Amino acid sequence: MEEKEAKAKILDSRYLFKYPWLTVKEEKIELPNRKIIPHYFVLEYPDWVNTIAITKDKKFVMIKQYRHAIGLTNFELCGGCVDKGETPLQAAQRELLEETGYGKGIWRQNLRLSSNPSTNNNWVYNFIAEDVELVSKPHLDEGEDLSAHLMTEADIKNLLNDGKIIQSVHACALWKYLGQKKD
Repeated sequence: MEEKEAKAKILDSRYLFKYPWLTVKEEKIELPNRKIIPHYFVLEYPDWVNTIAITKDKKFVMIKQYRHAIGLTNFELCGGCVDKGETPLQAAQRELLEETGYGKGIWRQNLRLSSNPSTNNNWVYNFIAEDVELVSKPHLDEGEDLSAHLMTEADIKNLLNDGKIIQSVHACALWKYLGQKKD
């Protein structure tokens, strides 16, 4: 017999601010054990996507991007937000093309994660795109400043082992891919 999942009861809820890429909601909740949390903050984001893109000659398409919150420039997977009306796969394909100029290939979903289920309400989808090819120039959004780089699998392993890929959901997706890869 399956046990029913207990959920918190929302006693009060108000938005502190709303922006297209982030909304902060404050809630007063009652936990299943009847404890009251008077100030619980939920960060509402659109779903996110990222892609492990690999060319026909087995090079990984990575981006190098400055991240202001931590003040560092790092290597990451290509990714972004799922726009209204898009599926996660469509968003991942759009983001790869916009940020790197790479497209086509054979696509499959690798995993779905929550970056932080205690505060964030969105999902992060990771895709694997094999045999991608350069089909256009990148078309970066106004707020983007990044560059695309081709790397070997050994490069990726070194970056991961040296703690140089610090975006947690990207590192998780890459470790899963490498761990399941059959040579």
